[in-house]
Amino acid sequence: MRAAVRVIDAITEWVGKTARWFTVVLVLVMAYGVIKRFAFNAPELWPYEVAIMLGAAVWILGLSYVHRYDGHVRVDVIYAHLSPRLRGIIDVVGSLLSFFPIFILLVYASANWAWDAWATDERMAETGWYPPVAPLRTVVMLGFFFFALQGVAQLVRALHLLRRSKPYD
Repeated sequence: MRAAVRVIDAITEWVGKTARWFTVVLVLVMAYGVIKRFAFNAPELWPYEVAIMLGAAVWILGLSYVHRYDGHVRVDVIYAHLSPRLRGIIDVVGSLLSFFPIFILLVYASANWAWDAWATDERMAETGWYPPVAPLRTVVMLGFFFFALQGVAQLVRALHLLRRSKPYD
């Protein structure tokens, strides 16, 4: 089981680092668009939609990375003061009753959403540039999948904590 968790964590690290580079590209695209618009009075359509796609990719791909390091926002007023064992129980129950049902549905729905976009050659219609939307929808599906996969690793850690009364790592 440790090998599987290590593989999932390695995938999550790679996805997080990829999202980090998308952020650099996002800043460059936005800077280009702003300079063209305001310095040269020659606005272009594509930077706006590329920025939307890159921003969405950064956000969705960052989910699993943030989950790996327990960085998501949660109400810690009570949780932080609980014993590690009780926190493990809450994590296991929360994963089984809330996290996995929601993310299984999200992966399924986003896969259908991406499939439909590929099948119909759907285009973004915010501007006159009309880029294909299927790559973005595929990234959304992958982001939800990687988040659910990291949820499996976090569930294994919580179960280990309950069984051995010590942290996994």
